[in-house]
This record gives sequence, structure tokens and C-alpha cells, in this order.
Amino acid sequence: MREAETTAGGGLELGTNWRRLVDGWTAASNIHSVTDTTSVSMEFNLPEVGRVVTVRFMTTTRLLVAFMTDGRFLKPEQLALAAAAANAWNTEQLLPMLSVWDVRGPQPCLAGVCSLPLTCRMTQSDFNTLAADWAGRARQMFTRCHQVFRL
Repeated sequence: MREAETTAGGGLELGTNWRRLVDGWTAASNIHSVTDTTSVSMEFNLPEVGRVVTVRFMTTTRLLVAFMTDGRFLKPEQLALAAAAANAWNTEQLLPMLSVWDVRGPQPCLAGVCSLPLTCRMTQSDFNTLAADWAGRARQMFTRCHQVFRL
């Protein structure tokens, strides 16, 4: 690491180093990831409900976003229940924020989102802790959606 990246503010600036931080977390945690030009994705098994959660890290102009989904599409008759599940989760847990994604599209789904400003600075250790927490909460969120709401 370059000296300027680690001394000013005590960590790496997320905007220019988010891939390095995500790659460092996945390597330290022995998590397989797939990288493309805009994102880094990984999958986590939910053995208690027989599903897989995908977490995809990407950026907007101002944010690092972790987008989470279990890849299950909602049927039209499930939309109200999914909205209730999202409301319950967001009221009780708040993180990740859960929503019914692409509600006007042909195949809406449940999705969770966590984000950080690209201007913040983090050490690799702090990022590892945060990313592991986000992934753990995503597992909880989708397990709960399945077990409690049957989504």
C-alpha cells in the first residue's frame, strides 16, 4: 500500500480502493468471488432453507453498494406479503434495507441493500468486519423471509 493511502485518515479511501478492500475480504475469508467490469459478486449458502444469497458489490457516483438477493422471483399474489416482510425487517433491523425490487418489471424480487459513501476511509480489517456483518445479516434476512413469510 502506498503511504498516502494509509496515513491520511487511517485507512483506504473507498472510492479508489473498494475492489482492493472487497478482494481482501474475500481472500481473508476464503470466499469465492466473481469480478466483472462493474462489480464483485459472491454467493452464500443458506442450508436451513435450501437457498443461495448473492451479494454484489458495485459503485454509484457517490456510494459503494452491496446489493443482495436470493434470486427468487415473486408472484403477483406475493407482492403485498413481500412488502409486509420488508416493512417488518426494516422496522426491526434496518440493515440491510429490504425492499421489493423491480416491482413494475416482469419479475420482481426481494432485495437487500447496504451502502457507504465513497469518500469514507477504512482499514482492511474494518472493512472485513463490516462486509462479514453485511453478509451475515443478508443470510438472516433471507432466511427469515423464507421461514416466517414463506417467500
